[in-house]
Amino acid sequence: MTQTHTVDYERPDGGARRLTYAEPDGAVRGGLVVLHEAEGVNDGVLLLLGGLAGEGWLAVAPHLAVSDTGPGSAEVLDATDGALAWLTGRGIQADLLGVIGFDLGGTAAFVVATRRTLGAAVSVSPVGITRAVAGDLPPLVDIAAELSCPWLGIHGDTGDEADEAEVERLREATSAAAVATNVVRYPGANHRFDADPAAAEEAWQRALDWFDAHLR
Repeated sequence: MTQTHTVDYERPDGGARRLTYAEPDGAVRGGLVVLHEAEGVNDGVLLLLGGLAGEGWLAVAPHLAVSDTGPGSAEVLDATDGALAWLTGRGIQADLLGVIGFDLGGTAAFVVATRRTLGAAVSVSPVGITRAVAGDLPPLVDIAAELSCPWLGIHGDTGDEADEAEVERLREATSAAAVATNVVRYPGANHRFDADPAAAEEAWQRALDWFDAHLR
């Protein structure tokens, strides 16, 4: 697995943020911010960073301050801004910047995609689609029309009809955005995509293809 590194980054505006990142061995295609779930920068995040770096992306995960109620919008945006500043400081152009997250990180990535100008965003199994689940992060359907960059939602169905209905509501809500959107469901893959390796591989390729298509 590609080696990861952790740094305490001091931003030009005086702020500070701990970042964990992985970089490609060869040419850098662009930069991706990876937003973690409530458990923090865990092995799954490290694996994702390494996988993205292996595909040519300079990938960085800002360490979010997560309280018992989850991160708030201000914390998510501040953390993302720090990671974006670090990426641009490494020479990444603005149109080659994207964001991706899983679970609560997928929710955070969606929020970022409505509040910041990026090249593309991917949310994998985001939570809080129709009701708020963390901090003051709004239900995704409430802000879907505000998406400002191409967004891809990847969902592993759990078999719960309510969850499936929520995903379809998100599909409808995001269709009102003025940017390209797509929602893909994988029946039987489950939330973490560990029940169906074939679906997990296809979902991974879809995410890569989304960034390939929009970050160029």
